[in-house]
Amino acid sequence: MPKLKSHSGAKKRIRMTGSGKLVFNRNSRNHLLLQKNKRQKRLNRTKLMHPTNERALAHLVPHL
Repeated sequence: MPKLKSHSGAKKRIRMTGSGKLVFNRNSRNHLLLQKNKRQKRLNRTKLMHPTNERALAHLVPHL
């Protein structure tokens, strides 16, 4: 039986919380921050993955 491999793009973007939920970082937080307003920068933090997507991501990252 071959080994299960994680999707390398997904494992860099998704992490597991202590309670077992999947979270990811929001976009638009890396550069060009001077021209973005405060609210836009404050909203872009981690976000919980929607439960309907969690099952699909469990196949991409089986070892999380």
